[in-house]
Amino acid sequence: MSLSQLNAISPIDGRYRNKVNELAPYFSEEALIKYRVLVEIEYFIALCNIPLPQLKGIDSNIFENLRNIYKNFSSEDALAIKEIESVTNHDVKAVEYFIKEKFDKLSLTKYKEFIHFGLTSQDINNTAIPLSIKEAVHDIYTPEYLNVLNKLKVLSQDWSAVSMLARTHGQPASPTRLGKELNVFVVRLEQQFNLLKTIPHAAKFGGATGNFNAHHVAFPNIDWKAFGNTFVQDTLGLQHSFPTTQIEHYDHMAALFDNLKRINTILIDLNRDIWTYVSMDYFKQKIKAGEVGSSAMPHKVNPIDFENSEGNLGIANAIFEHLSAKLPVSRLQRDLTDSTVLRNVGVPFGHTLIGFKSTVKGLGKLLLNESKFADDLDNNWAVVAEAIQTILRREAYPNPYEALKGLTRTNEKINQDSISNFIDTLDISNIIKEELKRITPSNYTGI
Repeated sequence: MSLSQLNAISPIDGRYRNKVNELAPYFSEEALIKYRVLVEIEYFIALCNIPLPQLKGIDSNIFENLRNIYKNFSSEDALAIKEIESVTNHDVKAVEYFIKEKFDKLSLTKYKEFIHFGLTSQDINNTAIPLSIKEAVHDIYTPEYLNVLNKLKVLSQDWSAVSMLARTHGQPASPTRLGKELNVFVVRLEQQFNLLKTIPHAAKFGGATGNFNAHHVAFPNIDWKAFGNTFVQDTLGLQHSFPTTQIEHYDHMAALFDNLKRINTILIDLNRDIWTYVSMDYFKQKIKAGEVGSSAMPHKVNPIDFENSEGNLGIANAIFEHLSAKLPVSRLQRDLTDSTVLRNVGVPFGHTLIGFKSTVKGLGKLLLNESKFADDLDNNWAVVAEAIQTILRREAYPNPYEALKGLTRTNEKINQDSISNFIDTLDISNIIKEELKRITPSNYTGI
């Protein structure tokens, strides 16, 4: 049975595949194999550049041919490696054998035992996976994040002058502005993304138990730690973790996943707020011809994009949470639990991408219902009581809070007339009375 939208088990490989296709070159099985090949090839070239005595005879002009093994890596190459793995029952060893076959074709047979020289499979996995994550974050995640951020920035500016009744504990509160409320999310997202950019993509590279044992016993006069630093940091562009056990300790990767989770959480908060504003009729939604909002109620235009985003970001966070909690914990020098969960790294990125795209789509469908904003403000004149009592405090008026409490904390309707009449009863100058009467729910919005 060939994989299709109809028989895929995971929705990100089925229903939502067209939304996450761009992640395949980073997180698919084929992608992981390609990144392993890349690391193995670059490691061999790095050994040549030391140079190891046994590799001095290699002409550096051959390096580009070696790099073409991963630069021109194809699905057929990946299938060939999987065929080898069916015999070896070891994924990284299959990569090594594949490259050895390539060496034979390049007349490099006598050098092929220096492929994977002194390494354990985790030296390859713990460089390949962080490299794929780093490049996916740069190439795919960041542009999608910026789409969300920039959309919010535009709306925040467009709606900067729209006065809005705030609600704390679900009750009418001091007015605010719609643009400012969206800007809260802009700033939160920017702060977390700035933190994200400081987290290094770290990689382990040091042999079977992290000590370069095999390297050192074979070539004791080479500074293998310095070699590892140069290879990981300069060649691969990652941060070299040292010392380690057989595996990367994943502390930085855990920090990355926790940071991605916080960004998702901020967007979940945004989705819920916008959903609520839609339910309050603050927003209408653009209608697309042919779309059905409800199978039973023809009038409905549901805020499904924000619901879809919230659900997908929630699933992403659950997996990010497990990864960040599990990966830094390993029995003694290693167990295999990190390997099996790391194969799922692309899943939370996939759900995150779906969430981002749904939020952007939903924001793009919002239509401002300005009359509803104005009506809510006009029906809640009690919110200017805070302003009045604060100015009265400034003027040393006796017990201003209690005076306003007596006016507003009743079940009677407070409107512009009742506020104005109350101001007229105050023992203050006419200038102060005029100042107080200029305050309305629409202009009492702070800075």
